[in-house]
Amino acid sequence: MSFFSYKGKNVFYETIGEGKPLVFLHGNTSSSKLFMPILPLYNDFQVILIDFLGYGQSDRLDKFPTELWKDEARQTVALLEHLNIREANLVGTSGGSWVAINAAFLRPDLIATVTADSFDGRTFHEGFDETLLAKSCSNQTDFETSQYYHWCIGDDWEEVVEQDTDSMWRLIISRRELFFDSLQILQAPLLLTATKKDETIRPNIEREYRAIAGEVVNGQFKIFDNPGHPAIGTSAEEVAETINQFITEFN
Repeated sequence: MSFFSYKGKNVFYETIGEGKPLVFLHGNTSSSKLFMPILPLYNDFQVILIDFLGYGQSDRLDKFPTELWKDEARQTVALLEHLNIREANLVGTSGGSWVAINAAFLRPDLIATVTADSFDGRTFHEGFDETLLAKSCSNQTDFETSQYYHWCIGDDWEEVVEQDTDSMWRLIISRRELFFDSLQILQAPLLLTATKKDETIRPNIEREYRAIAGEVVNGQFKIFDNPGHPAIGTSAEEVAETINQFITEFN
């Protein structure tokens, strides 16, 4: 087990294989375990996994930051510095997508490409707060969901999910910007992926992705037919092929 220090806390990470560095960034109420089933699809890369503070095998926090994704972007940069990695390819899914893009704003000199999978885009969609509330309520009664959280986060998953939800509520109320800067100045090539039917993100996601792709310097997007969240899991082979082609194009 490997750890690095961030603000006096231990952050878990793992490196697997050899090749171009590919860093997977998990989303909210999750951990790096999310990516374990799909790792065989990325054998040509040096895969790097991280459990952000508060999740998985990393140290816990008394309270998650309001701007959680920006803090996790700083953790990502700290990991790249710890490993002395440049030209990293970041793949974030769900909340990890905001993390990946924000990390590219912080240290463009360290980032080769960014893939943002299954996220809302530039803003939260209308009704995001209602979706968050419904998800919070279902966590208490859905056996399959609770089993997933227990596997992915640990025995204290209920407390962690509650802290995560509280952080999201504070972010919504604060109306703070989700990115460090304007997407127009994002230097890293950006790939956006999602499924046509993903109830956790906005229904018109193709329109949003098209707008983002037109706003950044190097932007692409692809929407997959197979429903579910996140696309990197439900359309695993197709997404892996798309990411591989994207990284090859810009590396």
